[in-house]
Order: sequence, then structure tokens, then C-alpha cells
Amino acid sequence: AMERSYVSVLLLLIVISCALAKDTGKKDSKDTTAKPKLPQTLSRGWGDQLIWTQTYEEALFRSKHSQKPLMIIHHLEDCPHSQALKKVFAEHKDIQKLAEKFILLNLVYETTDKNLAPDGQYVPRVLFIDPSLTVRADITGRYSNRLYAYEPTDISLLYSNMQKALKLLKTEL
Repeated sequence: AMERSYVSVLLLLIVISCALAKDTGKKDSKDTTAKPKLPQTLSRGWGDQLIWTQTYEEALFRSKHSQKPLMIIHHLEDCPHSQALKKVFAEHKDIQKLAEKFILLNLVYETTDKNLAPDGQYVPRVLFIDPSLTVRADITGRYSNRLYAYEPTDISLLYSNMQKALKLLKTEL
């Protein structure tokens, strides 16, 4: 069953890229009534109703121009810790509401920016970046060996860290 879902995702990507290539000139009228599916796939299950950016570069650009802090979640689809955190994150109503105040990015691959791995490339890890494009190394989880790691039981700490990222931002601007 697993292989089949990968194949269908791959086919979907091929279809999307083909459609984009074709669709330069003509606008299809029924396209406008259908809900855009893009944020859904970009969320990767972290919050389907939230707006997620596609790339790190886009996220930095949006953060700088909107003056909203950026929240980056590094995770892997086949990592049980990532899956467990994703589940509580997606089901936490207050977090989902607060997340609307952020530029959001979740990554299943590492960026070349070393600032996003201050103490290593483990998953899941959550980092906050100010609109000044400074990584908030002061906003950490509870583990001294993996500063930006959160377990599902740390979800209230993650929530208060999100509040902290927004609050400190206000006082500094």
C-alpha cells in the first residue's frame, strides 16, 4: 500500500507540472471555483488550514516583508518522533490559531544554511527567525543536548515559545 501512495504522489506531481506548463495562456473557468490544493500539500499534515511557504528563501522573504516572525519545523516523514509531534501540533487548537501570526515552513530536507542547525541536524526541531532574519537561538526546548527538539509532551512549552517569539518581536521593533 505504501508504494502505491508514493506512485500516486509522483503521478500527481507530474500532472501538476505538466498542467502548469500548459496553462500559461488560457484560464480554465472551473479552476476558480475549486479550492486551491497547494497549502494542503505544503502543510504535510502540520495544519492543513494554515498557509505554508514552499522554500526557505520564500519564507525569509515573506518574513522580512510582512514583519512576521518565521517558524521552521524540520521533520521526516518516516521518523516516529516527527510524526508524534506533528499529530499533537495539528490537533492543538491554540497552537493552530497562534501559528496564523507566523510565516510558516516545514522541511523534510536540510537547508545549506548552517544557522538552522546550530547544534546539529536532528529531527524534529523547531527554530524561530525574526523579520530581521536573525535566528532566535534563545528560544529553545527543554533538552540540553538537542536545544530545538520538542517531544509531544513538550507541546505547551512549544506554545509558550511561539508566544515568546511574537512578544519579544513586538518590544524590539
